[in-house]
Order: sequence, then structure tokens, then C-alpha cells
Amino acid sequence: MNTNTALRDLMTTDLTVIQLDTPFNKIKSIFDSNPFHHLPVVDNMAMVKGIISKQDFTNLAFRLYNETGGKIYSEKTYNNIFAKDIMTKNPVFLNPDDSVGLAADLFLENVYHAIPIMEDGVLVGIITTHDLIAFAFYKSPVGDEE
Repeated sequence: MNTNTALRDLMTTDLTVIQLDTPFNKIKSIFDSNPFHHLPVVDNMAMVKGIISKQDFTNLAFRLYNETGGKIYSEKTYNNIFAKDIMTKNPVFLNPDDSVGLAADLFLENVYHAIPIMEDGVLVGIITTHDLIAFAFYKSPVGDEE
């Protein structure tokens, strides 16, 4: 695997994003109907303010289920939870010209599995640990290991 490959060559650019005020049930619907596991959260200027992982969302849903009494109470609680309440704030981000090696180092040193890719202050993609694994095993030319 060539660790100097630019992230722009393998980042996902067809993104689904949500707003800070996106409600819990809408986030659940998005995760339920899509195969991805991370949602960038943006403000009305399209600036990334946070990120929500499917695991973070599931953990919160499970905790609320255990802490609330009954379906109606849980649904009312869900109606008062928004993306801004769930998201990891101010996520680390990279640039499309940053390397696969830098992204791998960040993943190995931290507990997150997705990094937004920003260019000139605009969200242009996302890179995940899955993207790096796929790149390492399926997209690298034979003999390109370092």
C-alpha cells in the first residue's frame, strides 16, 4: 500500500449530512436506510460542527431505552434530542491532499473511525477505516507495499 496516496483518491464524496437541529428520529431513519456508519453534522453555513457515528447513536438509544419508562415516554424523550446533543463536537478533519498514512496514524492513535475531509473550509468528503482497509487490500497495485 502506498501510504503517500492522497486522500482525494479514495475518500467518499457522495455524502449525507445533517443539520444541528436534525431530530433523533430522523437520524435513526437515515442510519436505518443507509449502509454508512457516520453522519457529518453541519450548520446553516455548511461548516462541519460535529459527527455522529452509528455506534454512538445506538449506545444512546439503548441507554435511553433502559432509563425511560415505557414507549410513550421514550418517544417524547426522542422528540427532544437533536444532532447537536448527540454529536462529537469539533471533529478532527483532514485535507484531500493529506496522505493515507496520516489518516491511518490518526485512526491508530484515536478511537474514531471516520474523519471529515475539508477543503477551503468546505466539507468535500469523508475517509473511514473501512476505506483504508479496502484500499490496502483491493486497490493497491501488487508490489506497492512500503
